[in-house]
Amino acid sequence: MGRLVPAVTRALDILELFLDGDGTLSAPDIVRRLQLPRTTVHELVTTLAARSYIVQVPGQPGRYRLGVRPYQLGSRYAEQLDLAAEGQQVARAVAETCDETVHVAILEGTDVIYIAKVDSTHAVRMVSAAGRRLPAHCTSVGKMLLASLTEQQLASRIQDGVPLVAMTPNSITDPAALREALDDIRRRGLAIENRESNPDVSCVAAPVRDRSGQVVAALSISVPMIRWSEDRRAELEQLALKGAGELSERLGHRGAA
Repeated sequence: MGRLVPAVTRALDILELFLDGDGTLSAPDIVRRLQLPRTTVHELVTTLAARSYIVQVPGQPGRYRLGVRPYQLGSRYAEQLDLAAEGQQVARAVAETCDETVHVAILEGTDVIYIAKVDSTHAVRMVSAAGRRLPAHCTSVGKMLLASLTEQQLASRIQDGVPLVAMTPNSITDPAALREALDDIRRRGLAIENRESNPDVSCVAAPVRDRSGQVVAALSISVPMIRWSEDRRAELEQLALKGAGELSERLGHRGAA
């Protein structure tokens, strides 16, 4: 590994300071927070301003905010993002931690489509495949995604009084019961599937957000009932939240998933 360049490291440290607070800083603020010499900060700030990485705040002499260049770089990064590829990498890391099957899925109409999947190494495991489509209300990822919709969006997909398809005896078929379940998911920020798409498997799922904060996918961990318990569920919930948070971060989201 090559040597880190101190001047570049300090310049990046300055830029990352703008991620906190109100997004504006003065040279004295930077000196105080990074414990750098005033001369060094002055030179770095001058250079960053000359390259449009930071600009002076109108009407506030001596204060700076991020300029157009970081936005341009971030936009180019976002253009290159591939949700499926990023999801596959994160799913692999989560699966290596818990050795259970991990999925990333998106919502299409009233169905979910699995766009990434990593298998457990156990002989007994969930059988599925990337590209598979299932009724959203029967899966933890689907319920997580349905819970993220506006009332108008949900009403266009789930009609009151029209029974929902069942995949197992545990599947929710009453739209009113589904709405109650979605309310609980919104409160908890997590979804649970109790043998609703597979009679031998339960799942937990957490939301994945993009840089605007919108839920664009969900990450789930699926566990055969022979390895399922309340203690295990609590452990997997935290792991799903962590994995979904990491994927959200890769998509540019700042904050909790």
